[in-house]
Amino acid sequence: MIPFPKKKYNIIYADPPWHYQTWSEGFKRNITSKYKTMSMEEIWDLPIDEIADEDCILFLWVTFPKLLDCIKTIEKWGFTYKTCAFTWVKKNKKSDSWFWGLGYWTRANSEICLLATKGKPKRVSAGVHQVVDDRIMEHSKKPDTVRQRIVELVGDLPRIELFARETADGWDSWGNEV
Repeated sequence: MIPFPKKKYNIIYADPPWHYQTWSEGFKRNITSKYKTMSMEEIWDLPIDEIADEDCILFLWVTFPKLLDCIKTIEKWGFTYKTCAFTWVKKNKKSDSWFWGLGYWTRANSEICLLATKGKPKRVSAGVHQVVDDRIMEHSKKPDTVRQRIVELVGDLPRIELFARETADGWDSWGNEV
């Protein structure tokens, strides 16, 4: 495992590699063909308390099948769930039409980023919208605009992206794909 940072942050932005029960082992549709996933215990055991400042805000991506696990993760990491920060409504890569995933029950489109707090972080802008209407990119990559909206919402504070796949200006990055 990559060493965890030794710094405190007011903003933690994360897209955990949730493990899903699948029935298509070995097929391209299986998440493990894209990246290594983690068990719930591995995610819960991350030393988030060591990097979360006393006033900290958490932005945590989740798909609907993992929603209850996400709420439990928020609690295990020492945060209190507040609301949905962002709902990403996905468009296709090359056309202006909606992207439709296969889903287990209904054809899925949106993905949500929950907001949780520890201490008393402050909102500095009331103008940040929840809906993110943006194209899909490579598998699981989130829209860059979300990082910008987070900074607009709570300010230019010490911040880290966990499970990052790339670096971004003003953000510390932690993950095995950076």
